[in-house]
Amino acid sequence: MKLDNDKAEFLKETIQHWQNKGIISADKAEELNNSFTVKSFDWQKLAQYAIYISLACGVFALGSLLLDKQIAKILSSLYNTPNIIICVFSLLAATYFLIVGSKRRQKKSHRVFSNEAMLVAGVLLIANGLAYLGKTIDKSAENYALLFLAAVPIYAFLGYYFKSRLIWIFALFSLGAWFGTQSSYLSKSNFYFLGMNYPLRFVCFGLVLTTLSFLFVYFKKLKDFQFATYFVGLLYTFIALWLLSIFGNFGRIDDWYKVSQLSLYGWAGLSIATCLITFYLGFRFKDELAREFGATFLIINLYSRFFEYFWDTWHKAIFFLVLALSFWLIGRKAEKIRNVEFLKEETDLKN
Repeated sequence: MKLDNDKAEFLKETIQHWQNKGIISADKAEELNNSFTVKSFDWQKLAQYAIYISLACGVFALGSLLLDKQIAKILSSLYNTPNIIICVFSLLAATYFLIVGSKRRQKKSHRVFSNEAMLVAGVLLIANGLAYLGKTIDKSAENYALLFLAAVPIYAFLGYYFKSRLIWIFALFSLGAWFGTQSSYLSKSNFYFLGMNYPLRFVCFGLVLTTLSFLFVYFKKLKDFQFATYFVGLLYTFIALWLLSIFGNFGRIDDWYKVSQLSLYGWAGLSIATCLITFYLGFRFKDELAREFGATFLIINLYSRFFEYFWDTWHKAIFFLVLALSFWLIGRKAEKIRNVEFLKEETDLKN
């Protein structure tokens, strides 16, 4: 086997641990160590990043074209193109990319990232087609939530059909977009829905989505999408909690400016407590994703409070010195946690 350097180092430490504990002999340890080699270069990561950069550059290229004066003149001449024509063209192009991407996944399954990029292109074209379909049906519509809702079953079906977690995630993001726009429409755009501003609404939405993800394990056809749903649910919840800790349950920015950040300590405490509980439950039930979300957003919350409370009151030299020392301590602690099991075993052997 050809492994990345980190995985190879982990295997070597594990084999050495087994040998020291007498689980395997020295000959077996040597045999296992000879069964893998370290990759000279991680081409898979290069391919992944190159595809992502390619998609990003494509977006920038499109933006540059739109800003070009000559291109703008050409586009202005196409302004009167019927919306239904653009809709049909987008859906036909989406169909092409999805079919080609599907065939490539069967014939060239090793090209994971380029195949997935074809499917993503199809998904984005579907979104464009649905947008122009909405313009065709009702140009004066004020409620765009139905367009997002229409995308949910389409993306969910495509994600299930192609066994693509990425497309499934698009379905969940479309569901979140529908929830946000629909609740805004029902509240007549007064920034509150059932007494909740946007962050508080999405805390509830994320919690519901996270809860539903645990039910996926009981359905064989949905089991493959349990982790993706769980991830997106936690993402919605923790980002919304972090925003809630900053803005509180204020709907208007003018109202938020009138209060001090210290008056929002209750929301900040709720966010930090949720992070700590999630972090503990992650360790308790060996849930790596929950543990990482809890730890990551705990750090984000603590540093957000640090900036809020001390940026204007401390000298900047002291502020950044404390910041540097805190990150250094976090790095040291993380390094110790990473090696704690092997250090513990080595100490036991010496004793």
